[in-house]
Amino acid sequence: MPSILFLCVANSARSQLGEGLARKLFPGLRIQSAGSCPSGVNPYAIEALAEVGIDASAHLSKSVAEIDPSSVDLVITLCAEEVCPAFLGRAERLHWPIPDPASDDPALTPGELRARFRSARDEIQQRLINLGIERGLISTPGLVVDGIVKSQGHVPSVSAIQDFLR
Repeated sequence: MPSILFLCVANSARSQLGEGLARKLFPGLRIQSAGSCPSGVNPYAIEALAEVGIDASAHLSKSVAEIDPSSVDLVITLCAEEVCPAFLGRAERLHWPIPDPASDDPALTPGELRARFRSARDEIQQRLINLGIERGLISTPGLVVDGIVKSQGHVPSVSAIQDFLR
């Protein structure tokens, strides 16, 4: 079974968002996430996923050292301003530099943090949808967007695919 591994430093935010979204979008694939310094799943990541119908309450932060390199076909690193963990397997690699939505800045309100997590979630989701369409993992023939049937070559909006997948 093909597999995807999402990597970031803490395995608390972006990689957890990637894991949750990919499990919903690609139910036939093995989906994992990990980090170089796992620190626990950020509650805002769990909340952002719940907003799109994904229950991540049982997700755990994992170390990249726990991942068997032979079990991974594609590694997606999500680090932006920090150094991404190394993965020593032979897997294909993609780098999506998504800014870390988590912050220790006491000036940020809970609403601002939620907005940061929603933005990261939506960016990762759009990239996953594009990846899925490019690689034939998501088929969109007959997908209705704004009442109009779109062809296979059209990349619909995130919200249209969300509605289609529900």
